[in-house]
Amino acid sequence: MEIVVGRIGRAHGIRGEVSIDLTTDEPERRFAPGSSVVVRPRSGVDRKLVIGSVRPHQGRLLVTFPAVPDRTAAEALRGSQIVVDVDPDERPDDPEEFYDHQLEGLKVVSGGVDRGTVRAVLHLPVQDVLAVERPDGTEVLVPFVAALVLEVDLDEGVVHVAEVAGLLDPEQAENAGPQ
Repeated sequence: MEIVVGRIGRAHGIRGEVSIDLTTDEPERRFAPGSSVVVRPRSGVDRKLVIGSVRPHQGRLLVTFPAVPDRTAAEALRGSQIVVDVDPDERPDDPEEFYDHQLEGLKVVSGGVDRGTVRAVLHLPVQDVLAVERPDGTEVLVPFVAALVLEVDLDEGVVHVAEVAGLLDPEQAENAGPQ
């Protein structure tokens, strides 16, 4: 199973170093020197590259790949996703973290009632959001925050969501009016 662990940003310096915008909570594991990653450009062919060196810099990582010797080669990678293979049964070290593929397809329950299925996990700038397909085929977005997503039970295949008027039934909130 492939997971996206980062996106390559601007080149840094003249020796092929690139900045990485992380999409993983395990950068020390995914970007360990000597490990292999797949660099997937927006268009073009995937490249398997080995991590050379890694260092933190202003909230990002700066990474070198031995096969990327200079700034020109580094700039050519800008915008590419960095992808790694993980065992589908692997779970993050933190029990409160999940891979997207583990959440997709889980049943969404609120107040003991089946409310739909997680169709996708959206990684937005402010927070992650669960795209939930309701039984009628419409989609609602649920912010993936502890106040709303009360429990994720991978073994049972269920996401328990708080009972909040209008969260999973937007028309209910529209009809409620001021109170």
